[in-house]
Amino acid sequence: MNTSPHGTSLQTARAAKHWRAGQRAAKGHQWTSAAREFEQAVKFAPRDAGAWHDLAVSHMALARVTDATAAAQRAFDLAPADAAACITLADCLLKQNRHSEAADTLAALAPETTRTPAMLVTQATALFGAQRSAEAIPVFLQALSLDLTNTIAHFRMGLAFKDLRRERDANLCFQTALATDTSGKARALILSQLVYGSRLSCEWAQLAEHTAGLLAAIDTADDSIGAQLAPFTLLAIEATPQQQLRVGRLATHTLAQGLKPLPAAGPRKPGRVRVGYLSADFCNHATAILITELLERRDTGRFEVFLYSHSVEDGTPLQRRVRAAGDHYLDVSEMADLDIAKRMREDGIDIAVDLKGHTRDSRFRLFAHRPAPVQVAYLGYPASSGADFIDYLIGDPIVTPLEHAPNYSEKIAQLPDSYQPNDRHRPLPPAPLRADEGLPEDAVVLCCFNQIYKISPHMLDLWARILAGAPNTVLWMLTWTQHGHLNLSKELATRGVDLDRVMFAPKMAVEQHIARLRCADLFLDTWPCNAHTTASEALWAGVPVLTVPGATYASRVAASLVAACGLPEMACADEEAYVQRAIHLAQSPAELKAAKTHLETRRMTLPLFDTDHYTRHYEALLVRMFDRQQAGLAPDHLLAATEAEPS
Repeated sequence: MNTSPHGTSLQTARAAKHWRAGQRAAKGHQWTSAAREFEQAVKFAPRDAGAWHDLAVSHMALARVTDATAAAQRAFDLAPADAAACITLADCLLKQNRHSEAADTLAALAPETTRTPAMLVTQATALFGAQRSAEAIPVFLQALSLDLTNTIAHFRMGLAFKDLRRERDANLCFQTALATDTSGKARALILSQLVYGSRLSCEWAQLAEHTAGLLAAIDTADDSIGAQLAPFTLLAIEATPQQQLRVGRLATHTLAQGLKPLPAAGPRKPGRVRVGYLSADFCNHATAILITELLERRDTGRFEVFLYSHSVEDGTPLQRRVRAAGDHYLDVSEMADLDIAKRMREDGIDIAVDLKGHTRDSRFRLFAHRPAPVQVAYLGYPASSGADFIDYLIGDPIVTPLEHAPNYSEKIAQLPDSYQPNDRHRPLPPAPLRADEGLPEDAVVLCCFNQIYKISPHMLDLWARILAGAPNTVLWMLTWTQHGHLNLSKELATRGVDLDRVMFAPKMAVEQHIARLRCADLFLDTWPCNAHTTASEALWAGVPVLTVPGATYASRVAASLVAACGLPEMACADEEAYVQRAIHLAQSPAELKAAKTHLETRRMTLPLFDTDHYTRHYEALLVRMFDRQQAGLAPDHLLAATEAEPS
């Protein structure tokens, strides 16, 4: 307890008395009493930074994040050279996802105060979380100048480099992190990013070794591995559904550790069924591209829609459109998880829908507070969350057949055609001239515009066979990174492919991308992670998609999409059938043209693009969930409804 020269001796004595009482309560984890005593202490000694800091710590223990932030700010204002006050304030801000403010707070610590490597790593991590990765890297380097063996600094600096699309630098950081992790405690975490990073840059020399190491770590590690896992990175590698489920469960257990359900809710508020969507992607993002018209076409007499957004502000027309599509738009980006859950409860949400799962910027863990009686995973993450607080996963008979139910912690809720919504207002400009895209006029154009991490050495083996078997073809891909472009070219050349038959296209806006897609003849899909939004863009552009469904959700998406377009034959039984069918189609122009004409002429009536049809079934599925809950029934698998059921 620091005495204040600005108070009387009596005030100082009273402050000290309350402070000592607060300390005793805090040692016994009696945080309500501790906070009450520290509040009295700062009342009598308002310039005592230590008492303000202790008050902040007590408020944080009680999950009073706003009060804790105010107290910590006061402590740091009074003692700008106090590292403890600075760290506590930064922690309060990070709890509210106020990453940029947290980073600036740590930078504002008085210069004479020694920065530890841990403080610098926290500051750099906050900069990364604020999407200020270029600023984060020098701070990580400063931390490493003090401790070159700091595994977490190497690892997180790799994440920052990856965010800047400097994949080679990222991989070097991950490799160094692996070398410094002498205890092996972070091995799975590092390998997950090293495998993903190697795929992003198409550096495949050690890919098989690192992938095998990652899967072995998942199979043999104990539950403590949950803190190390990035489940999304497993979607593009040969992980089994059971491994994906285990990773989801372990990661969720760590994410939701210590989070408790809110007190039981009272009687339901009367009125429409209230559906709340939580996402960081209500902006120019694939999720918004897919979901916006669904929200616009909803039955407003039956459903009241709340959008809980922690998205970036990109100011795009799509962001403005998706915001307008709900009844209520709430920016929760700087709210603590518990506060968002409480707001959902106050809003009387009947069905809470998470659109992120285990993806970057997700906050789905707040559903562990049980803000809604029905909680649903939808669209954003094509695998099981592994969360016991998510009741349903929305799929369809192809991506989530009932026989796959053991692979999911959630109950399966099926839509009848495809799980994926689409937007009939997405652009459909005319195709440019092939020559303008660097494509030959007289060749069959095979394309794959999937993200580069989905392309594996094995996929190139298959594509090389197709090119060899159909010499009238060219292969058209996307340039995600210049380094990846060069490596893909080298890999194709080693497989005997003439590089004059390989074309690369730059990334561009969606409207231009769909226009150029119309120059292609056939889209070659990848697995175990298929094209998702990319596949529906190709089908919208009139380009058939050839795929092979696998055992996981992510590997069955394209099969679902082509079936919903009336082209189930485009989902091949196995890899050999895929190669032979691609060759056959390339050499059968009439058959390929018929498939393209089918897509072009029936575009607006195909189930994949009939938004009214989709919305009717989607809302009927929500009502089935709601009705079960209102009847006091536990969640159960909901199989695809027949045409007659929606009203």
